[in-house]
Amino acid sequence: MQISSRFTIAIHMLACMETFKDEYKVTSDFLADSINVNPVVIRRILSQLRDAGLVQVKRGTGGAAAAKPLKEITFLDVYRAVECIENNTLFHFHENPNMDCPVGKNIHNILDDKLVRVQEAMERELKAITLEEVMDDLKTVTDNGR
Repeated sequence: MQISSRFTIAIHMLACMETFKDEYKVTSDFLADSINVNPVVIRRILSQLRDAGLVQVKRGTGGAAAAKPLKEITFLDVYRAVECIENNTLFHFHENPNMDCPVGKNIHNILDDKLVRVQEAMERELKAITLEEVMDDLKTVTDNGR
């Protein structure tokens, strides 16, 4: 299992919005060029971020920008905005284990609490990282000529 690239694309988008906010109109084409993806992908993610209240998007050539201070936007906020997880659960169980098998009959009950703990740990870590930290790291590496 792997988290889709929508999450890292969304982080990249927000970093670009902040980096270039005073120099350019940050449009879906501009973001697509930086990320090297189709602008349709960008527009879809922009819509998800806007619906979650994380970005403001001005129609036409108005551009996009973060809707609140970056220290208030966590990785968890971005993750929840762009990842499609069913019933707020990260792990999906196979539908029809064999109930005549002692493993199939019990695996769901055995794993449920463990998988919840894993998801809660991941969400705790995502919540602890802000976009402000990303921008601080970006400034450090660009100031050092990378």
